[in-house]
Amino acid sequence: MSSDVGSRARRSTARTARRLAPYLRPVRWSAIAAVLATVGAMLSGLTIPLVIQQIIDGPLASGEPTALPWLLGLLAALGCAEAVMFFLRRKLTAGSTALVEADLRADFYHHLQRLPVTFHDRQQTGQLLSRAVDDLVLLRKYLAFAAVFLLVNSITLVVGLVVLWFLSTAMALVALCVAVPVLASSFLYEVKYKAVALEVQQRSGDLTTTIEESMLGIKAVKAFGQSRHRVALFTRQAAQLRGSEIRALRIVGAVSTVLLLLPELGIAGQLAVGAVGLSQGELTIGALVACITVSTYLRWPTECIGWALAETSVAAAACERHFEVRDVPAALTEAARPSRLPQPVRGHLRFEGVTLESGDGAAPLLRGVDLEVQSGETLALLGAAGSGKTTLAALVPRLLDPTAGRVLLDGVDIRELALDELRTAVAIAFDEPMLRSGTVRDNVSLGAAGVSDQDVSRALRTAQAAGFVEALPRGLDTEIGEQGMSLSGGQRQRIALARAIVRRPAVLVLDDPMSALDVRTANLLEDSLRADLPGVTKLIVVRRPNSVRRSERVALLVDGRIDAVGPHEELLASSARYRSTLQALERPGASRLGLVEKERSRS
Repeated sequence: MSSDVGSRARRSTARTARRLAPYLRPVRWSAIAAVLATVGAMLSGLTIPLVIQQIIDGPLASGEPTALPWLLGLLAALGCAEAVMFFLRRKLTAGSTALVEADLRADFYHHLQRLPVTFHDRQQTGQLLSRAVDDLVLLRKYLAFAAVFLLVNSITLVVGLVVLWFLSTAMALVALCVAVPVLASSFLYEVKYKAVALEVQQRSGDLTTTIEESMLGIKAVKAFGQSRHRVALFTRQAAQLRGSEIRALRIVGAVSTVLLLLPELGIAGQLAVGAVGLSQGELTIGALVACITVSTYLRWPTECIGWALAETSVAAAACERHFEVRDVPAALTEAARPSRLPQPVRGHLRFEGVTLESGDGAAPLLRGVDLEVQSGETLALLGAAGSGKTTLAALVPRLLDPTAGRVLLDGVDIRELALDELRTAVAIAFDEPMLRSGTVRDNVSLGAAGVSDQDVSRALRTAQAAGFVEALPRGLDTEIGEQGMSLSGGQRQRIALARAIVRRPAVLVLDDPMSALDVRTANLLEDSLRADLPGVTKLIVVRRPNSVRRSERVALLVDGRIDAVGPHEELLASSARYRSTLQALERPGASRLGLVEKERSRS
């Protein structure tokens, strides 16, 4: 059973090494030079005992000091060479392993951007942070230290045993009897340590998630009296992490005990064998000192092999966690030769037979949607909760792709466009504004080239945000804090909306970005959008009757299908389902029937 586990672990490690190969290839010459430098340092260290033997059995034994200065100079030169080689190894590995880490992290982040929104909905943010940061740091340290020493120390151990064999066969056999159980113990504990190491990393990710969620939702935690519950959860997860770490330390402690005890016993055995050899004249004092020195020198490489094997397990676990996310298929793929949009972009949208499966066996989110939005038109998407409004809107900037059918922009299937070109032509604002820690200017422009302060100010005016931004302590340069928590909900929504319109897209998708605004401000904002963006196609997910009335046409969605399309007045007169859906959107306290009758009389 244990052999099966060990073979699976070795296959896993080999597979991991193959996956890392493309990242190691650009730095292979630096890696080879680092290994050679380390081998040179180890060989210099192993040569020192031989020089010591010559000093003891030569000038010191004979009383002729003629060769002593040369031997002492050689001893000093070997020591300096060993130090220089170790310095070169550190210098060579530092830059190359940092480059590997940076490339892995960049590809990981790029892959995250291409994963479906549903993946991010299911995945804990703390786990993703742990994989993007902690696991790759572990991997870099392994490549810089453990991987090099695992190879070099194995070579050193073999060379050291050869040197011992050259000095004394009996001494070499004693050292070999010690080395074999030490290596066997290292391999035995490697498999156990890997499982515990993976558990530690997983629990660390869970703890990071709890911290991240608590800090981002600190207002809700305090408002709902959840502080005690969150503290209890954190304490429990911290205790679980501590337990896993203690189990890992116990395994390391057991290995360390073996690795410390056996070499000590080996040296004791060598002293006993050496004493017999001296008494029988088969061994000189210089050879005995050299053998003990070599054996002492081999203690660290022997112990290091066990440590390096344990680190191999940790690095393999970290690498597996990293590639576990990388193996999730990207939802969005770009065409090898992307099409281009006709210029200028008009913003004409067409949904043709669009169906979107949920992927979990549940009912489809969208079913055969056919819809056309003319250039410059404002079309409202209306429906009950779960009807597919947000899902349909998310198809336009390709946050999702349909499982059947297609979405056309100016006659071009958006899946044939480069994502950068599509998302330059299409902008979206969500009901939950996502702001980052930084200034107002940074959040509106998102650091995009070609966006001036005048563009930012104009977008803020259109979004009805210029007034409160000017009143901030430093205006556009005011730091708004993480997630914009220093602002009110309505202010955050207006800054997010300004970000969507700052580059004057051809299509503007609005997923109810005015839910936190009062009716008067929302009306002013809609008037401003109509006046300042007259040629922009607007697709609006609405949850207010007032927004429906201000749209040129309304599409009513029911269970993922288009039930009716037309101007508000026509639908109000012809569709009972439209009227009942509109009633559900009325503000609290108003007479639903009275408002609908009022709308019908207007029509």
